Amino acid sequence: MEKMMTHYMELLATNQPWNLILFMAIPVILAETIAITELAILFTRNLTGGLRKLNKVASIIVGLYFTGVFVYLFINAVIPLTMNGEWRGFADVVAVGFYLSGIVPLLGMALLDMGIIGRKRTELARLKLHATFIGIFLVVAHIAMIFGMLDPSLFMMQM
Repeated sequence: MEKMMTHYMELLATNQPWNLILFMAIPVILAETIAITELAILFTRNLTGGLRKLNKVASIIVGLYFTGVFVYLFINAVIPLTMNGEWRGFADVVAVGFYLSGIVPLLGMALLDMGIIGRKRTELARLKLHATFIGIFLVVAHIAMIFGMLDPSLFMMQM
């Protein structure tokens, strides 16, 4: 019996190494940079140093970058897969859905750091919200990865 892969994993495996770099490496490296600098900022309480600047720049870049990824994949993958009934079961939908849900925390961080949201909050309150956003992103990204690596036939009914 041939094993299937989710559309998430197929996307990363196709056009090597470019899709892996564009859809996984860039967002994850930026998110990890944010998470690490966020911890250092929270521990030191240095809200104006170089780490905070790096954190802010990485947040804005990844938020705007992932917005482009989201729009591209929604138009070129989600809509056609849905219209043509080509989803490969529960694991496939969860993997792609959770991957794309990363737009909420990533864009949230970018908007926060661009001063579009959270303007009336203190710097420490914004940092706490920022840390919450990166935590949410790490959770949804890992759920996407776990379900994305599954053989989607595991959740399909056998007839």
